Amino acid sequence: MPTFTAPDGTELAYHDSGPGSGAPLLCLPGGPMQDSAYLGDLGGLAARRRLIRLDLRGTGASAVPADPASYRCDRLVEDVEALRRHLGLDAVDLLGHSAGANLAALYVTRHPGRVARLVLVTPGTAAVGLDTPPEERLTTARLRSGEPWFGPAYAALEEVTAGRGTAEAFGAVAPFFHGAWDEAAQKRHGEGDRQRNDEAAAAYGGEGAYDPPATRAVLAGFDRPVLVVAGQGDVNTPPPTAAAYAALFPKAELAVLAGAGHFPWHDAPEDFTRTVDAFLTT
Repeated sequence: MPTFTAPDGTELAYHDSGPGSGAPLLCLPGGPMQDSAYLGDLGGLAARRRLIRLDLRGTGASAVPADPASYRCDRLVEDVEALRRHLGLDAVDLLGHSAGANLAALYVTRHPGRVARLVLVTPGTAAVGLDTPPEERLTTARLRSGEPWFGPAYAALEEVTAGRGTAEAFGAVAPFFHGAWDEAAQKRHGEGDRQRNDEAAAAYGGEGAYDPPATRAVLAGFDRPVLVVAGQGDVNTPPPTAAAYAALFPKAELAVLAGAGHFPWHDAPEDFTRTVDAFLTT
């Protein structure tokens, strides 16, 4: 397992897979603070692109830092920059999934000249200050009204969007995050809970982590190509929210994948792989 040293001395690990030739795609996991193993080969993208998956500090094979405050998203930016330098790359193609998109956005804010292309997959929006209206989530959820699990899950989502969500309600909405709530999706969902560092997740978006106006100002001047990937049925980042995120950039395109939820490389692997690969090679 290849490793490198963060600026504060923490030993961090990364996973290098796929063809050896061509520019690598540096992948930042969500969760927040989940083992990057859940990204896998991104639906087969590793057959076309060299993927570099970073295990954020305190997750996967990376060491636990001496200072728990260093889990905060803005402080993780320099871990990403240290990996870029370790790889000897002048600039990187960067992918952030879900909460990892917040880290990707902050990296662009601090090191815009080091990003060649940016891919945001069902992105979290805290770093840019975008809020998703409750009705937007519910409208997206109603696309699944024919599913056998829909009734209880939708009732739980109504509670969550009204600000009355209990731990039980948050658990009950899980089917809406997946294109199909089958045995494989249920297994992945359970693994995700076990792969996340809860202490780190609590600190990730802590006070001071984000400055949305400053981030949006930098993104408005970021002139490199950007791809925002949305799942048609994703209640976490519904397509209208993803479109609003894409509109923050001067050169962004939006891809909405039919039949996909929050993890589109599982739900629509061929479309996901084709879309991302085409973006990175043009």
